[in-house]
Amino acid sequence: MRAITAAVTGGPEVLEYKDVAVPEPSAGEVRIKVLKASVHFADIKKRKGTKGSGIPGILGLDAVGIIDKLGQGVTNFRVGDRVVAFVKNGAYAEYSVADAMLVYPIADHVDTAIAAACPVPSFLSFMLLSNVGRLEEGETVVIHAASGGTGLTLIQLAKELGAGKIIAAVSNKQKAALPMELGADHCITYDNLIESVQELTAGAGADLILDSLAGSIMEESFRCLAPYGRLINYGNASGTPGMIKTSDVHASCRSLLGFSLGTTRKKRPEALKHIADQVIDLVANGAIHFPSIQEFELGDAVTAHQLMESRTHAGKIILHIRD
Repeated sequence: MRAITAAVTGGPEVLEYKDVAVPEPSAGEVRIKVLKASVHFADIKKRKGTKGSGIPGILGLDAVGIIDKLGQGVTNFRVGDRVVAFVKNGAYAEYSVADAMLVYPIADHVDTAIAAACPVPSFLSFMLLSNVGRLEEGETVVIHAASGGTGLTLIQLAKELGAGKIIAAVSNKQKAALPMELGADHCITYDNLIESVQELTAGAGADLILDSLAGSIMEESFRCLAPYGRLINYGNASGTPGMIKTSDVHASCRSLLGFSLGTTRKKRPEALKHIADQVIDLVANGAIHFPSIQEFELGDAVTAHQLMESRTHAGKIILHIRD
């Protein structure tokens, strides 16, 4: 089969489009003919060697495709089922293997590009807002990196779950259009984050802040929280840690929470199985949209990575493997 592999860490140029062996599913796994796969910032970090292992190997976290082989003991799927999945051995390939616990049926009427775009941002957003953040109706939510795939999904889902006010934060004003179009009430930049949030909340602060950046943005975000507010850190795209003093936490009854979809896939896949039907129904009925999808052929993964790293694209980047 054809796949995108990286033998060493480095820039986009280390990605190779080559023939590799077709993987075989072990007990409890399924093999999937991949139709399309998402490109994630986590793929960039793995390629560079700044996030976990995986190099040498095939990149890619999730995909949409058709099951073509069942491992021993798998009884809840059939060959020919159309599914989305968090894969085991990389999604930038014509075939991939996934643990059956991390595979979810998706209706035929859902556009293939939408299906490819949905797994990470939709599952992650639901977990952040509902399970970890415990969003209550009428609360004010601040969403960082709001023009990215997860940020745009968070905006839509926060609205769906009853948020009273949604404040989107982006790196520059040119990225404000899509967050506003998809339901944000306000869109701010990081120039004056604390002042902007305080002004938009009449000094009350935000009830829930969703942060994938860490660093100084996380520190400023904590100061934007209302009493009893929750700040969830689920990434460190800035590349630097944020520091919060314990003395700033207990007296204000504010909470600092952490969440990793990758850790949850490995340690508590049943948690994702539990919410799968709700999440996929929201995608299937159009409650969550994925606008501004840009597709590249599998062999053009280098160009797709260059676009992702440029941080100029709003929305999702997808690799097309087969029709």
